[in-house]
Amino acid sequence: MSRENERVGDQVDVQVVGEALAASEEILTPEALAFVAGLHRKFDSSRRELLAVREARQARIDAGETPGFLDETEGVRNGDWQVASTPDDLQRRWAEITGPVDRKMVINALNSGADVFMADFEDANSPTWANCVEGQQNLYDAVRRTIRLEDEARGRVYELNDEIATLLVRPRGWHLLEKNVLVDGEPVSASLFDVGKYVFHNAAQRQRRDSSCYFYLPKLETHLEASLWADVFAHSEEVLGIPHGSFRATVLI
Repeated sequence: MSRENERVGDQVDVQVVGEALAASEEILTPEALAFVAGLHRKFDSSRRELLAVREARQARIDAGETPGFLDETEGVRNGDWQVASTPDDLQRRWAEITGPVDRKMVINALNSGADVFMADFEDANSPTWANCVEGQQNLYDAVRRTIRLEDEARGRVYELNDEIATLLVRPRGWHLLEKNVLVDGEPVSASLFDVGKYVFHNAAQRQRRDSSCYFYLPKLETHLEASLWADVFAHSEEVLGIPHGSFRATVLI
């Protein structure tokens, strides 16, 4: 394992402690690490507070408390509102495919004929440092349509078709850490690392292609955790100069 200080402006408070990888040069740039560090410093305390809320709530349920609706959310349940309109490339979601973020899977899934490919950094992916960083590289290349794989053993070359599935990204859950990146000496949230890297490198590219960054958010347990994601998205859009409301998310209920 190697330990590197990544200089961000005049700071040296972001450390990459995972091994150096071929994908590191393009994915783990000082600017991208600074963006992730900004997310960590702004949102990680809220993340940890909500994880404590999870534990306390589960303890009450284990003791016999029955889950119910909150008085403070009555306006949401009974109000007259609707979500924003669905982007054109998310209108049709009849057939969706999911899988890990290795290079061959990304190419084959996007070429599969499905309406949507959910690239999964969570359950489908073994969260090794190499898998997570190289997965970001694979999505980086897929968004730019430069992704390519040569299988010399089979004599095959894998590339994207002209028509491909719409890309969704499933980051790791709020409870997980990316211990290979330290911000101010603390492991960064795996959720913020996955989303931060993806939007920093790809949000502008997606906008130029009349699309945006779309996500599938795993393992949320309260509306407050969903609200935290909304704050992360809004902040990221503002910092990156992306129109507010461009990022979209699917949440399993």
